[in-house]
Amino acid sequence: MDEMLEKEFYISTLITAELNRSLDLAGDEELQAWKKSSPEHLEFYNRLIAEEYFLQEFQHFNQIETDHIWQLTSSGLTGDLTAEAPQTAVRFIKIWPRVAGLVAAVAAFAICIYFFSEIRSRNAVGTEYAKGHPYIKPGINGATITLSSGKVIKLSEHQSGVLIGDHLAYTDGSSVTEDGISTQKEETLTATTTKGQTYTFTLPDGTKVWLNADSKISFAQRFSKQTRRVFLDGEAYFEVAKDKLHPFIVDSKQQQIEVLGTHFNVNSYIDEPEVTTTLLEGSVKIKVGNEQKIIKPGQQALNKSGVISVQETNVASVLDWKNGDFYLNHVAFKAAMRKIARWYDMEVIYDASVPDNMELGGWVSRNNQLATVLRSIESAVPVIFKVEGRRIYVVRQLNN
Repeated sequence: MDEMLEKEFYISTLITAELNRSLDLAGDEELQAWKKSSPEHLEFYNRLIAEEYFLQEFQHFNQIETDHIWQLTSSGLTGDLTAEAPQTAVRFIKIWPRVAGLVAAVAAFAICIYFFSEIRSRNAVGTEYAKGHPYIKPGINGATITLSSGKVIKLSEHQSGVLIGDHLAYTDGSSVTEDGISTQKEETLTATTTKGQTYTFTLPDGTKVWLNADSKISFAQRFSKQTRRVFLDGEAYFEVAKDKLHPFIVDSKQQQIEVLGTHFNVNSYIDEPEVTTTLLEGSVKIKVGNEQKIIKPGQQALNKSGVISVQETNVASVLDWKNGDFYLNHVAFKAAMRKIARWYDMEVIYDASVPDNMELGGWVSRNNQLATVLRSIESAVPVIFKVEGRRIYVVRQLNN
């Protein structure tokens, strides 16, 4: 087997381990690096982990003369694929991208089928769809920037982020608009994501902001000489550039966060019961009226109706959205559904039979189609979903 095929075979085992929730930290870092190294890699990965695509293509895999393909692949694909193998093998080869390699596809299918069959067998009553309803895809990279004049600029979903300076530019150096946009010192910009969108912004001082779905952040084109202040509605993760002379202040939902240089996440959605501030690095001070708290890395401040409490927290469960996942381990069912609704632009409607105290377990990728996410949840808790249009109806599954 040549070096490239060995690499792709190894990647397929990492994907399999991820699907089975047995991937260690080192393997996860390798897989993430592989996905980021090429758009074709990410496309292949997303297709493989989508259950609907997987099950469809596995039907073709079952008919393939795998020994024949293995022999040809190991020898550099120099033989005639149609001479000894059935026509279905040729169709399979055309479907899968060359970037993954035939060996990786065969290996991933063979090892992963158990994972998906287990979900299906535990889920006799699955997610229902209205007749003709299309599968709902995950959110995308997207946002708008609104100028003080009211002009709205739609940002490209093919770019990774925007640099805020004298001109607005994407991270690859290209201008946000063809003619460029120059603003005055007093200009206030508002970056907005709708449901199903996320985007990254680098502020004038070098601070990086990851904006989650259905969120809004406002800031000056140029910060003042005294402070660096932003206003947040929704959720964002901040990596604040260090500047001891100019505090960085986040105003959100009747609270104020003050830092000098640190990494933290703020969740201030209006439909959440409290505002949460989670610290990864450095220290932050949270003010609500006359009350204030200072938190340390690994801690989370909860602001509920003006009362601040501090607790230890699992940072991975807070930053799941930034890392492309839904972390569901020991997460309240309805809290998880609020995350899902924002990412897939859905409304969730609960039957009176659905309790408030259910918890979930595990995790699922945000790159999956909605159907895959809902089926995963159905396998973990006694609920049944029905999707109609942009609505998810939830009822409790009664024991037989």
